[in-house]
Amino acid sequence: MIKDILCEKFGKDRVLENEPMSRHTTFKIGGNADIFISVQNEDELKFITEKCFENNTEYFVMGNGSNLLVRDKGFRGVIAEVCRGFSDIEINDDMIRCKSGAFLSSAANEAMKKGLSGLEFVSGIPGTIGGGTAMNAGAYGGELKDVITKVKVLNDGRIIELENKDCGFEYRNSRIMKENMTVLEVEMKLKRGNSDEIKAKMNEYNKARSDKQPLNMPSAGSTFKRPEGHFAGKLIMDAGLRGYCIGGAAVSEKHCGFVVNKGGATAEDVIKLIEYIQKNVMDKFGVKLETEVKIIGE
Repeated sequence: MIKDILCEKFGKDRVLENEPMSRHTTFKIGGNADIFISVQNEDELKFITEKCFENNTEYFVMGNGSNLLVRDKGFRGVIAEVCRGFSDIEINDDMIRCKSGAFLSSAANEAMKKGLSGLEFVSGIPGTIGGGTAMNAGAYGGELKDVITKVKVLNDGRIIELENKDCGFEYRNSRIMKENMTVLEVEMKLKRGNSDEIKAKMNEYNKARSDKQPLNMPSAGSTFKRPEGHFAGKLIMDAGLRGYCIGGAAVSEKHCGFVVNKGGATAEDVIKLIEYIQKNVMDKFGVKLETEVKIIGE
């Protein structure tokens, strides 16, 4: 059994059984994972994925759980979390290398301290470098693809390095995500700047985020991708859905592009609300809303 293999390798204390995923997502929602383990380095992650493959066990590699919804019946397999012990950040001249578990905000702050500009736009995003790279995270006109030079990934059991041009970056998507690769490390090239000016820009972005987004309520950030030529939040608001609820899930009163957990929401509540929003926006405006949040489990 995969549990016995992992316990023998890492010790019983690190291998958590029937772990509630509500403890590990910013939505505060989710059924139990059969097995949950926090990964400390590349070798551990490679071992886990190889053993899952050999034992025909499904696995999912997660970061901070800030863009994740786990269905109510949970996840049958192994969830490996990389955000806590796999978060080294190294800066050399104008290059910054981050392990996949490093927080985007931490990378932005370390760059700012060294007078390096280019990551200000991610300073308030609660995700990790790994997840952010896979989905080409962005805000305020910037995207990670603009600064990434190389990405080290785990692909079908092999560790390979991809140049920027090989990553297939798109709006909130990439070849890494499409082919289910696992990000291990990211290299980015930044620009020299003034630390005080960089910090001021970060503060400006973070204030705008705080003023406009429901940061005080559990959510997975922006629920929908921005449809071409439109803004998801405005379409939802114009469809008359501000504050609309299904169970404990609600369209945020503060920003209609966010579905929030107002208390006791289930994953099914969120999914039903997402589908209701999508249908209403399509019926009224003929615009298809695609989800940005990742949904896993059963």
